[in-house]
Amino acid sequence: MTQQTKGSALGGRLKMFRLSRAMTLDELASATGGLVTKQAVSKYERGLMLPAPRVLNALAGILGVKATELLAPPSIHVEVLAFRKMSRLAKKEQYRVEGLVSRMLEQRVKLQQASGQDNDREIPVSKYRPSALEECESIAATVRNSWSLGADPISCVTDVLEEHHIHVLELETERTFDGLAAVARDESGVIKAAAVVSRKGLPGERQRLNLTHELGHLVMRESPDVDDEKAAFRFGAAFLAPKDLVRKDVGSTRRKISLIELVLLKQRYGMSVQALIYRLRDLGIIGENHATVLWKQINARGWKKEEPGALRPERPQWARRAAFRAIAEGSLTVDEAESIIGVKTERSQHAELTDRRNLMKLPMDERKRRLRADALRARNDYLQDKEWMTLLGGDLLPDE
Repeated sequence: MTQQTKGSALGGRLKMFRLSRAMTLDELASATGGLVTKQAVSKYERGLMLPAPRVLNALAGILGVKATELLAPPSIHVEVLAFRKMSRLAKKEQYRVEGLVSRMLEQRVKLQQASGQDNDREIPVSKYRPSALEECESIAATVRNSWSLGADPISCVTDVLEEHHIHVLELETERTFDGLAAVARDESGVIKAAAVVSRKGLPGERQRLNLTHELGHLVMRESPDVDDEKAAFRFGAAFLAPKDLVRKDVGSTRRKISLIELVLLKQRYGMSVQALIYRLRDLGIIGENHATVLWKQINARGWKKEEPGALRPERPQWARRAAFRAIAEGSLTVDEAESIIGVKTERSQHAELTDRRNLMKLPMDERKRRLRADALRARNDYLQDKEWMTLLGGDLLPDE
């Protein structure tokens, strides 16, 4: 790899990791304790200069990654699809979210490869283009049929998405963030993974519609004749509550429907009462006037902020299953798997707890001896790391 190629790879990676930490150039430079200036960091990110090994190591430590991750050009390119047009996220937070999503999806592709699940993936990205808002109904039905979901309500949206090779990502972010979709392509432009993203901590009914809304953005292309946000909402609602099933449950037309009935329908479809009112209005089951009456009733009861019968949020499971599979097959170490999924596995937690308890039972002198031996072993492993030694040009010598 030439110096120019190294600089180009480092620049993009460094900027992605910095933004995912919501750090400015000034903040990253300051975090090094004067080791490097803001101007130097800027040059690194623009590929104009390569940091010395000591500086590279410091930057990697601040950003919580390996130095080799900063230098290695990624095997995939992550495209974060546009935030919702009405998103009120500040630019800095948008950059942080984009960086986090890029990092997380890149890690998921690694996990796919390590767990032997990186075969060709039939993900219908931008496959459909509605020419009218009503066409989103048939598009949602087509996707459901192609996934063999039947006509009944979906019990777990995250399971359905993950089963069909779409990663479900959750982020700790501001309340103004609703969601987004992202696609990962290899160097040939082949789609290797896709993801839908939602904010962590939402009640289940909001989370489910957010995810299917972003699925709409993922599978549908923008059309000059259709508002893409309205189209994604219509798709998401139709995916959760197919029109034929809703008409069977509720009726083709209703002069009146109570809030109690809507709360029961909320449990059946996993959609909020507010979303169900939109759904019934869009299908012509209730008229605009009756929808307005229902909105007034909801406001009077304070349901706009907190509805009764909140559903438990769904939890993605694929990454943990894939991590244990990769660990069992020896393609990832426990530490590598935990780094990818972002949490400790029960196996390592149990082993660490057992080791600590056994250590504390030993006499003090024996404890110190074992700790010294562990430290020396870790030091030797570090010095024998060929990847790290290559990065440093092989000139790292053990301290005397």
